Amino acid sequence: MTKGKMIATWTILTISLLAAISVIAYLKRRQPVTLRGAVLRQDPDPNRQLPLADVQITAINALGSGISKSDQLGFFTLTLPKGLRRRQEVLLKFRHPDYRPLDVNDFIGDKIYVVRMIPTREEPSPESHSGSAISNTRIRYSVKATTEANIGSAVKTFQVVNTGNTPCNKRPPCGPAGKWKATLGSLSLDAGEGNAFRNARVSCIAGPCPFTKIELENFSPDRRRFNVSVLNWSDTVTYLLEAEVVHPMTSDMVRETYPVIFGRTLNFSLPASAEGPSIEAEVAGDPIVFPLGPDLLLRWANCQILVDRDLSRNYRCELKPGYQFR
Repeated sequence: MTKGKMIATWTILTISLLAAISVIAYLKRRQPVTLRGAVLRQDPDPNRQLPLADVQITAINALGSGISKSDQLGFFTLTLPKGLRRRQEVLLKFRHPDYRPLDVNDFIGDKIYVVRMIPTREEPSPESHSGSAISNTRIRYSVKATTEANIGSAVKTFQVVNTGNTPCNKRPPCGPAGKWKATLGSLSLDAGEGNAFRNARVSCIAGPCPFTKIELENFSPDRRRFNVSVLNWSDTVTYLLEAEVVHPMTSDMVRETYPVIFGRTLNFSLPASAEGPSIEAEVAGDPIVFPLGPDLLLRWANCQILVDRDLSRNYRCELKPGYQFR
């Protein structure tokens, strides 16, 4: 290849590369930008900066607008119109019926937007004695607990009859090397209706044990039956099966925990196995039990629930007007 052709080739490659870079940069600029952040309630105490759900967030720019809402954790994502780029100005509007309107002028960037809103209604001070007093609050729930009564043990022997040094001749079952004829023996133990096995053991107690292999050793799904299969490619062997027999019993155990209270908000969490949760409290001095049904209806508080990935449940209850924690 001549020097001129080489230069021409390199020139074409360079132009193509620059064109590809320009196209990629243009497409990247055309990709929509997504803002991420959280909306909280304004309070000087970080423990009382609660997440705000259902806040409407609007982003406005000369090129258009985008709308989103915060979830139960106050988290929001908002996709901006195509064409907007980082470092451009954007107006973010936050609206909620129980909070003052908030407008934030900001620049589009790769950051977390944390916004705090001021309630429209003044929260009564803790020292105020107006309203009914909620005191001595505690949470009750039940969990299924399984106990076991040991009712005995199961012991049984079984033989796997075989004649050693007999060629297999490719007629299964055969030993591991495929050389000697083998026998597959099986046995199943039954613990009885409503019972289950625990600590099952299998052992060879007589015969040429080194020339045997346990092929299967498992339980039925309810652990009522214990199944064993043994392959023997030598003379007859004897195996011993042993296990404890128990009777599982399920009962409800009542648990009690205490909530954490910040200001007018009560917080607590329950494990995934919790059933029938209720709040016990004294209202104006009278002890009352408030079941927490699926609708979370309390006459003295508005409650929300958030389910975590492990299915544990987080509750947050905020007092209604006319009530105070004591």
